Amino acid sequence: MKSNLVETPPSPDWSVYMVRCADGSLYTGIAKDLTARIATHNAGKGAKYTRVRLPVTLVWSENSENRSTASKREYAVKQLNRAQKLSLVQGKAT
Repeated sequence: MKSNLVETPPSPDWSVYMVRCADGSLYTGIAKDLTARIATHNAGKGAKYTRVRLPVTLVWSENSENRSTASKREYAVKQLNRAQKLSLVQGKAT
């Protein structure tokens, strides 16, 4: 007997994100709970880089299935130059 239930795909556990710091620089990272991570940055308890560049504003994020995939995407985004990162923020594929 077939089930009429539709399986919903599991929600992504990790996010790759980019924030704009108060000095205009961009910081890229990964997080399991994106909202909490941004709050941690703005509380001055995040990455050393952002601590002296507060406040930060989320400008881009992308969901990942797991930590490994998120880390690989984070590395790829960090290899982009500033213009390419800004294109990503504006929704242009990179």
